[in-house]
Amino acid sequence: MSDPFLGEIQIYGFNFAPNGWALCNGQLMPVQQNSALFALLGTNYGGNGTTNFALPNLQGQGACATGQLPGGDFYELAAPFGTETVALQYDEMPMHNHVANVFNQPSAANRLGSPSAGAALVIPANFGPFTTTNTVNGSFPPQMVGPNMGGQPHPNQQPYLALNFSISLSGVFPARQ
Repeated sequence: MSDPFLGEIQIYGFNFAPNGWALCNGQLMPVQQNSALFALLGTNYGGNGTTNFALPNLQGQGACATGQLPGGDFYELAAPFGTETVALQYDEMPMHNHVANVFNQPSAANRLGSPSAGAALVIPANFGPFTTTNTVNGSFPPQMVGPNMGGQPHPNQQPYLALNFSISLSGVFPARQ
């Protein structure tokens, strides 16, 4: 393997940083002992800039280069983007159906409010699953099977493996352009 550039980031499949490298986990580094790396990173990722600076934190993150995309978006160095969770809105959900099966438990002794062997769930005291009309139509009232988004977020991360980003603490100082 050739000599790495100072500040070069590589991905490794083990849970430690090789000799001369550090994990990209946002740790603070002393400026005095890492002045060349500080000259490259500055305080883009954190730190006070006088006694310490932070390494990039790529834990649970995807890496992205800087620059302008063909669509016009511009990514700056160390700028966070994206989100780990998303709560879908009602108009973002595709139309779909859920099947609701109702079973009768003829034995009153087995009608319990929580699951147990040989028992059936009971109707909550303040809510009936069937319509209140006298006609036999078998329909549920809208509040029984209607949409209920709840506003709860779901994970929104790209697929990833248990890989670790590491940054070179020594090596060839990259040429400036």
